[in-house]
Amino acid sequence: MTDVRAGSAVELAEGRTQLEFDDNQLLASLYGERDQHLDRVERQLGVSMVTRGNRVVISGPPSATEAARLALSRLYDRLKQGQDIDPPIVEAALRLAQAEIADRSLSLWQEDAAFRTRKRRITARTPGQATYIKALRDHELVFSLGPAGTGKTYLAVAAAVDLLMTGQVERIILSRPAVEAGERLGFLPGDLRDKVDPYLRPLFDALGDMLPPEQLARRLGTGEIEVAPIAFMRGRTLSRAFVILDEAQNTTPIQMKMFLTRLGEGSRMVVTGDPTQVDLPPGIRSGLAEALETLASVEGIGIVRFTDRDVVRHGFVARIVRAYEARERAAHAGEP
Repeated sequence: MTDVRAGSAVELAEGRTQLEFDDNQLLASLYGERDQHLDRVERQLGVSMVTRGNRVVISGPPSATEAARLALSRLYDRLKQGQDIDPPIVEAALRLAQAEIADRSLSLWQEDAAFRTRKRRITARTPGQATYIKALRDHELVFSLGPAGTGKTYLAVAAAVDLLMTGQVERIILSRPAVEAGERLGFLPGDLRDKVDPYLRPLFDALGDMLPPEQLARRLGTGEIEVAPIAFMRGRTLSRAFVILDEAQNTTPIQMKMFLTRLGEGSRMVVTGDPTQVDLPPGIRSGLAEALETLASVEGIGIVRFTDRDVVRHGFVARIVRAYEARERAAHAGEP
């Protein structure tokens, strides 16, 4: 698999490839300060790289050199489009390149594997995220499942902002079950926004990454962006809206059915959750688990399942997730 957008790629011998770049001014950013980006590629793929002017010679196992070549080509292409790269972006390029080498039917670094918002272009950083972005584009109802740090909520908000900016929806509605407050929000001080802020803060944080503060405040004021706990969805029909239900594992079956049946004409709905992190009282089944079983045979629904390999937060998060999963597997294995 040769990507010539970087200028030219030449096979020197088995397991040895040369890349030549046509814009020397971009090479400092591509290589990173003190070649930190190249060092990351070498460490992760087990290759060695030597730079000679505007050329990079990559040596190592054939599949690894091919992945390194593809990743560097994609990163260089990103720089030519005026976008920055940093260590997380380099890590993402490596993950996607390795996935494409392993399955040559994949094409993960595409324009449709990204969302555009007012502040940034948000791209997939793992094969799972690329699958999720495609599902968000192709389906009116998407379930996104997996551990913390996989981008379930963040990418859903990015999709919502993208569609709002392009006029494909007229409003964004963000909801989350306020389990800790028992949804008895009337006893809390302030207006509805003040009451639900603690439970919807992750959604606000994502919006703040994608919209300028004054625009976010204005859209919240006009109702183009609405936040509300799930209890306030009853009796409504949500048309021409992008609706996100976050932390859906903490809904009851009745709440989940009520929420899903709010979907109106011209709307999109995304339901995110981690089935292993249910905070409901003992004896109450998760509405998310029941919905997945009930809707398994319904056509047109997108279901994306993330794993620890899709965690894009600090590296320790993926290790923490794996440790807990191993503990749970051991506990289940010991059950009679």
